[in-house]
Amino acid sequence: MKNYDRILIRYGEISTKGRNRNKFVDKLRKSILDVLNEFPGIKIESTRDRMYVVLNGADGREVSDRLKGIFGIQSFSPAVKTTKDIEEMKTAALALFLKHFEEGKTFKITAKRADKSFPLNTDELNHEFGGHLLKNVPGLKVNVKKPDINLQIEVREEAAYLSCETIQGAGGLPAGSSGKAMLMLSGGIDSPVAGYLSMKRGLEIEAVHFHSPPFTSERAKQKVIDLTEKLSNIAGTVVLHIVPFTEIQQLIHQQVPSNYTMTATRRLMLRITDEIRNKNDGLAIITGESLGQVASQTLESMFAINDVTTTPILRPLITMDKSEIIDIAQSIDTHDISIRPFEDCCTVFVPSSPKTKPKRDKVRRFESFVDFEPLIAKAVDDTEMTVIKPQSRNEESFGELF
Repeated sequence: MKNYDRILIRYGEISTKGRNRNKFVDKLRKSILDVLNEFPGIKIESTRDRMYVVLNGADGREVSDRLKGIFGIQSFSPAVKTTKDIEEMKTAALALFLKHFEEGKTFKITAKRADKSFPLNTDELNHEFGGHLLKNVPGLKVNVKKPDINLQIEVREEAAYLSCETIQGAGGLPAGSSGKAMLMLSGGIDSPVAGYLSMKRGLEIEAVHFHSPPFTSERAKQKVIDLTEKLSNIAGTVVLHIVPFTEIQQLIHQQVPSNYTMTATRRLMLRITDEIRNKNDGLAIITGESLGQVASQTLESMFAINDVTTTPILRPLITMDKSEIIDIAQSIDTHDISIRPFEDCCTVFVPSSPKTKPKRDKVRRFESFVDFEPLIAKAVDDTEMTVIKPQSRNEESFGELF
């Protein structure tokens, strides 16, 4: 890796964008700079179709490891840049190839000619450079279907680029390119996965968690902070809002028939989250609901709960089964945190027979017995806001920042 001088990045889905493509490219550039801020020497160069991380002596292997998790990158290749002089390109191609070659390995050439003024077309490039390698590497054989080494040559307007590896990126859209949404984050397995998939589509997320001491412990709260930190490691700083919910939850338990407490609780959580969204310029709310998984996630329950807002509710997991969700949770390293045995407010005061087909009019009538408005306003005002930064446990409250 030390012989490469840059990393060539392919945009993937960004390439399908039209006149606003530059906006997405700028977001990707920012994401890369954020993730690579420990490498002060690197430079980012971008064109319409490609981006290049110029290493300037940075460790290419470490930089590549960081790039793998950045949304908006389809794939990337450690590369060498040369002039478009054919003899210089041949010398660089042979030197690069020999770094990867071992006796018995096969190869092919994959050439692209974006600069149509270059004297060799794609077929001629494949033939010229393939012949050069066969002449200079004894025992080398071609395998165009399944080669051990694929030497890629891209001839562009400004230069030629050579590479032998293609590494898959995270795909999706760059962080923050699709606006901001509030993630309802419990301590369970599902909601962190919903946050991850939302970030993959370019959403900036702020997390909202409901805390009900003494029924929920400080360890349950720490679990959510740890989950938020995992998400921040993927896509940058994440704001966490921790809502004091004890008073409201106790009142629901006292005033609403037990089989409707779950529906009322979810409705009140959604109303509070919507208030926090409005205060922080969010455009949507994200939940970890999966259709039919529990009583609050039947279509009838979602209809009754959704009744309290017209804000878009995004449910990335709605069609997934539990095993699919667990697979993603394990891949993003949130699963083992989520299964820590500390209860959150969704698992206390759980009725023995919650309504799976609640009626919207009934839950509205039960809620009308209590004036929840001042309690909602108080919960929003008393919400604790914390900034969770990547790779750090040193949270800074907003009060400390200003």
